Amino acid sequence: MFEFHADRRRYFDIQVENTRQYVLPFIEQKFTIKEGTRVLEIGCGEAGVLKAFTDRGCVGVGVEFDEIRLVYAREWLTHELQKQQISFISKDIYKVNVDEEFSGRFDIIVLKDVIEHIHDQQKLIAWMKGFLNPGGVIFFGFPPWQMPFGGHQQINKGKLLSKIPYYHLLPGFIYKAILKLGKENVAEMMEIKETGISIERFEKITKATGYKIVNKTHYLFNPIYEYKFGLKPRVQSKLISSIPWVRNFFTTCVYYLITPN
Repeated sequence: MFEFHADRRRYFDIQVENTRQYVLPFIEQKFTIKEGTRVLEIGCGEAGVLKAFTDRGCVGVGVEFDEIRLVYAREWLTHELQKQQISFISKDIYKVNVDEEFSGRFDIIVLKDVIEHIHDQQKLIAWMKGFLNPGGVIFFGFPPWQMPFGGHQQINKGKLLSKIPYYHLLPGFIYKAILKLGKENVAEMMEIKETGISIERFEKITKATGYKIVNKTHYLFNPIYEYKFGLKPRVQSKLISSIPWVRNFFTTCVYYLITPN
């Protein structure tokens, strides 16, 4: 099996396919995607997700803090750049000048595997309301914090610490000591621990910031696992999904679509 995050081109191709197969159909259950639809992706990486949208005729804008990832995006989306169908902004989302750099509002905003890395999530979610056209929607896809690998420990270099589930839920001082013992990137992993988000917290924030949930799917097996582990996507059972707190531990991914009230 290829190293999932190290093989950037393969990862890009997987993001394109995963978005075509699962993200677009999920959005289209409640929102029509058509040619000219304006899409903003926050934390776009190499822009594999945006590529799936531009292939449908959408106009995309990607915001990414890590400039090196946009180097790949510009290389792999040369055609779209030349057609002015896509553009990129290399900045922290909180430092973007919305009026000057976005050149208009959006019909869809996408945060895929991003919200769990954002500080002050309530601030961002509330702020994004001002980026949307009337009737616009925001898509979120993320792993709930309490799920087996919600701490993203799979990115650890050590073979043992990259494969143990749930230990990210230990008290901070114990978790930090384990990471130090394993000579892992303690600062990075502790930051993930600080920003991890549960299903309950996400739904509470959406309500508090004036949104309504128009679609949601909880997955027992994340769709991306099809490419990582050969596991077919599997939607979480309605019984487990309906039990607050319990569902977090057995749901590896959630999709949400929200819109302002």
